[in-house]
Amino acid sequence: MRELTMSEIDFVSGGADECTSEDDGNEYAGVKDPESVGNDLISMYEGVVEAASHIIERVANAL
Repeated sequence: MRELTMSEIDFVSGGADECTSEDDGNEYAGVKDPESVGNDLISMYEGVVEAASHIIERVANAL
């Protein structure tokens, strides 16, 4: 069995605190803070829903 390279350690370490690399590791697809990415995705989704709701309301009022 061979030892993992630093990039392999970063890839498989996920969010485990005890398995970090020398260069700060614990990246998730290049993102060090996946919670903020999740919050951004939720905000974008809510914006799309709000825009769609506004369009539906304007069309309904026009009829």
